[in-house]
This record gives sequence, C-alpha cells and structure tokens, in this order.
Amino acid sequence: MSAPIFSNHGCRLNQYELEAMKELAGAAGLRDAVVINTCAVTAEAVRKARQDIRKLRKANPNARLIVTGCAAQTEPATFTAMPEVDAVIGNTEKMLGETWQGLAADFIGETEALQVDDIMSVTETAGHLIDGFGTRSRAYVQVQNGCDHRCTFCIIPFGRGNSRSVPAGVVVDQIKRLVDKGFNEVVLTGVDLTSWGADLPASPKLGDLVMRILRLVPDLPRLRISSIDSIEVDDNLMQAIATEGRLMPHLHLSLQHGDDLILKRMKRRHLRDDAIKFCEDSRKLRPDMTFGADIIAGFPTETEAMFQNSLNMVEECDLTWLHVFPYSARTGTPAARMPPVNGATIKERAARLRALGDAKVQAHLAAQVGRDHNVLMENATMGRTAQFTEVQFAIPKIEGQIVPARIKGWLGNTLTA
Repeated sequence: MSAPIFSNHGCRLNQYELEAMKELAGAAGLRDAVVINTCAVTAEAVRKARQDIRKLRKANPNARLIVTGCAAQTEPATFTAMPEVDAVIGNTEKMLGETWQGLAADFIGETEALQVDDIMSVTETAGHLIDGFGTRSRAYVQVQNGCDHRCTFCIIPFGRGNSRSVPAGVVVDQIKRLVDKGFNEVVLTGVDLTSWGADLPASPKLGDLVMRILRLVPDLPRLRISSIDSIEVDDNLMQAIATEGRLMPHLHLSLQHGDDLILKRMKRRHLRDDAIKFCEDSRKLRPDMTFGADIIAGFPTETEAMFQNSLNMVEECDLTWLHVFPYSARTGTPAARMPPVNGATIKERAARLRALGDAKVQAHLAAQVGRDHNVLMENATMGRTAQFTEVQFAIPKIEGQIVPARIKGWLGNTLTA
C-alpha cells in the first residue's frame, strides 16, 4: 500500500492547510489515496480542479480519490457527480483528525462519500496545526480564516465561512517554535488578514498582533504580511511600518479596481483616493515600501473609461507586483446578475493590465542596480530581498541565511548579484 498523493490549487492558505492534511492523513494511516485541495476563486479555478481530478484518476486508477477545499465546499454536487471522485470533504472537515481516521479505517465501504457541513456555523480556526511550511528559510503561519464582507464578485466567504482569528498567544508561541527551528522569516496569512482580532476579547487589531510578535519574539529577523485590505489598516500597523525594520517593506493590497463606481458595484469599502492615500502615507513612513495588488479586469458594466482608471491607479499608487484577474462570473454572487462585459474585451483589458505590470516590474528592477540588499536565501543560488524581489547569485550561498548583496543587474524578472 502506498502513501497518499496530494495536489494543491489556489492560495497560500490552501497550501498551509494541505501540509496540515498531510500530517493528519499520515497520523491516521491513510494509504492508496489521492487528495485534491481545490480553489473556488474563479470559474477557471474550478475548471482546472476538474481537469486535475480526471488526470490524477487516469494516473492512479486504483486509488481512492478525495476532493476537498473551497470548490468542494461551495459546489459539492459538482464533484460528487464526477465518476472519478470517491469522497468530497468540506473545508471544516478536512482539518479534523477524525475525518482522516474515518477514511483510513473504512476506506472502501461505510465512510460517508459527502462530508460538507455549514461553513457559516464555524466559530474557530485551527491555525496552530502545523509549524509553518515552505522553504527552509520562510514559514507561513495562519492567523485568520474566513471573511465577514460580501463583495459582489466573491464566492470565497461561502467556501471559508465568517471571519475567525487565532489568538495572539497561540500565534506568538508558534512563531517562537519556528524561530527555534531556524526559520529567519515568518509570513502571516489569512483570508481577510486585516479583520484579525474582531472576534477576540477586546477586539485587537492586526497592528496589535504585529507589534506583539516583534516585541515577544526578538530573535525573529523578518516578519512579512500577506494580502491586506488597506482601508482596514489600523494605527498600530502604520506605526509598525514606520518604526519596525524587521517588518518587511512589501504589502500586497486587495484593491480590485480603480474606478469609484465599479468599486461601489463590487461592494468594496474603499474609494480610489483611499488606496492612493494609503500608498502615499506608507511610503512617507517607509520610503523603500513596494506594493503588489489584486486587480480585476472586465467587471460587469466596466467601460473603457472605467478600465482606464484602473490603469491610472497602477501609476498613481506606484504598484509593482500585479495579480490580474480577468472577471469570471461565479454562480450565486450578485455580480453574476449584472450586465457582463464582452469576453474578448475582458481578455484584452487583462492583457493590457499585465503588460503595464510587467513594465512596472522592469522599472523596479532597474532601480535596484547598484543598491545593497539583505537577501534571504531560498536555495543555494536564489533568494529574495525585503521587497520580495528574486535575486540570483553566481556563487552559492547557505540556504536559509540572510546575506548582504550588491545588485549588479537583472535578467528577466530576477535581479543578479
């Protein structure tokens, strides 16, 4: 009997949870299984999951195939109807040891083929199941799950449930263990990271957590924050940006669009001027700050002028790393009922946004030549700056170490040193 095969789709949080599932399945003694952890962020993500299921079934005809993740949570019927699939497990169930024990103990017969409960009833998140994952140098720590907001294009709250936070003490203890294991960088992850703490006693903010980590784990060299909603950033987080050199000067922003009317139709909580002001204020506090952003092209009712406002915002916010999403209607969301933009137009606008993003990356790389950076090595010859820019070295270094480097040039999207 062989060990299970795992396949992951989607975000860092999914990847974190996949590592936890590996441990849970291993402890349960699960064998001869294929586990696919799906993503539901776009219709294309669901299509790719179905494609992966068919491919993995063909390659593993005798294994039991288990589907879990956000698409399994939001569209369980889609996957139970697939002849290749033996079991469908929800996002809550996949984090429970008893789920995997049941699958391992009765792999052929009586274990329920569909285990997907009401995600909205979940009040806690298991953020301490594993002590990080990733490279030897960088660990990801889940501090939050779910989302209380209801953006009109987004299906994720129905896959992840309402926002719930991992208590600060649990997070700090986990990071201490990671530092003791030799990790030099920790990344805080979640679905809606800036909502961290709202469900905890006294309703602390993300900035409170960041300051507490940096105060109580003095040996942690680098703390990084994943995607945030800039309109929810609190005073303590701004203070950390201004004063804490161990907080990395790289923020990925959930902006989504640059036109106020589209932002209103998306049911976002900010206007374009809010985004621009946040970037300006952050750079005044930390001049070396770089920004990434999620931007949707072709949202329903988007005109050429509205789209141009997104292009303009990239320049006005001086964004570097763009995650461009061609709009994809998700059944059950309000946006799916709005007048759509032509598919060819969506594709063309997404291409223009990506081209602008590529140009911004090249400008960022050119500006680094001749500068000194401290680079965290991810393998013997590649590491990343504090701004998360890749650096390639001609002479091998020690993986996991932070090394000083003078930037000589760049090749493609990678700096050379």
